[in-house]
Amino acid sequence: MHLHICVANLYGPPNFKDQHGSHEMAGHGIPHYQNDAGHDSVEIGVREFMCVGAVPPFDHPHEFLDMGDDFEKVCPYCSTLYKYNPALKWDETRPEGCAYIDQAA
Repeated sequence: MHLHICVANLYGPPNFKDQHGSHEMAGHGIPHYQNDAGHDSVEIGVREFMCVGAVPPFDHPHEFLDMGDDFEKVCPYCSTLYKYNPALKWDETRPEGCAYIDQAA
């Protein structure tokens, strides 16, 4: 059984730990994913995440998705099928390159 722990942060958004103990990068309280390449499905290592559709400026409204106890979830905006894979860290995807990390100035 893999647990995802939300660590309360009094000064900003929550930080989530995946089963490997990894934290997201600053700026995102929840991992964000995109599907610029139009893959049929994307495997991710978390069950709570944001889908941005594509890399800005071609993104859709950033949609919070929660798989709950399920192992997959479809984004209602772009129809990307996200599949939970506990072997992946929060910033790893299969196929590779679907994690979206904002390049803030």
